[in-house]
Amino acid sequence: MHAWQAVERGHEVVQIEREAEARGASLRNFGQIWVSGRAGGEELETALRARELWERIGERVPALGFRANGSLTPVRGALERAVAEAAVARPDAAARGYKLLTPGEARALNPALRGDFDAALYCERDAAVEPRTAQLALRAELLKSPNYTFLPGREVREVVGAGTVRDDHGDVYHADAVVLCTGAWLGGLVRELAGPELPVRRVRLQMMQTDPLGEPLTTSVADADSFRYYPAYASEALDALNSGQPQAETAAAHRMQLLMVQRADGGLTIGDTHEYEHPFAFDTLEDPYDHLTEVVESLLGRPLPRIRRRWAGVYAQCTDPARVVHRQRVADGVWLVTGPGGRGMTCSPAIAETTADELGW
Repeated sequence: MHAWQAVERGHEVVQIEREAEARGASLRNFGQIWVSGRAGGEELETALRARELWERIGERVPALGFRANGSLTPVRGALERAVAEAAVARPDAAARGYKLLTPGEARALNPALRGDFDAALYCERDAAVEPRTAQLALRAELLKSPNYTFLPGREVREVVGAGTVRDDHGDVYHADAVVLCTGAWLGGLVRELAGPELPVRRVRLQMMQTDPLGEPLTTSVADADSFRYYPAYASEALDALNSGQPQAETAAAHRMQLLMVQRADGGLTIGDTHEYEHPFAFDTLEDPYDHLTEVVESLLGRPLPRIRRRWAGVYAQCTDPARVVHRQRVADGVWLVTGPGGRGMTCSPAIAETTADELGW
């Protein structure tokens, strides 16, 4: 997205990618443009601006698979409903497109939700793209410009002067601005430039994807455990939910929530867990997948299709939850941008736009 912003503003861009093509958290996610749970203030403003930019870019790059599908969070019982009601009462509820729907209204919007629930929180501003192919689509569009060069299989290893870096092939690049978007790679050059006290941590997650559902899932879907995870839902009602209705043991142990999005091929992307303690596990565990399957089947009222893929991913997250991203000048003409956490797919267009504005592009 930083390359996109720079090319759009008339600059020449060389994008250096350590992999043959991106393989990190930018692909290993839901493809959600997730406005619903964002904290009020800067985080919500960033998400809403990014939502506008995603839609605009999606009109130009249809292969992104942008769709304004909204989301539903079904709730059960008085405690969960009270959290949803508190969300709808927020002063920024209209900006998010919050509405509390009856089960009938929710099923009219998403007929695949045949399970039992008492109400559903709807967020009209949520949207989705295809995460596994979004970067390919963006790059294909960028390559139409003579001002864009993509260099895969290279890693920047050294800052050798103002706006000047050397890669691991020994090649040197001179620029008016160098932006290091390092994802979850926080050691090596990042530590050398930003120091050991970089206010960013790594988070590991587990997700899965099914065979085609065989019918449309017309909205993204979350469960009430997402209330416990996203800052927009902080309230006295949430405190009452946490004390009066603790999470299921597996969900609590793995800091879980349900998020679910239908892919263009009809399959469902489902997750996720959150692991914060290092060293991370190197394998995936079945208990979280079993829990997610149970939750999804209770909402769909039908068996889940066969699981086609399981994976783990790692992203970088600011240790201060109030910060959307860590943006730091680490040398003359060199900036580090990292740590959006689980907001990366949602907020990336607006994060890049802000970088471009602040650097005077």
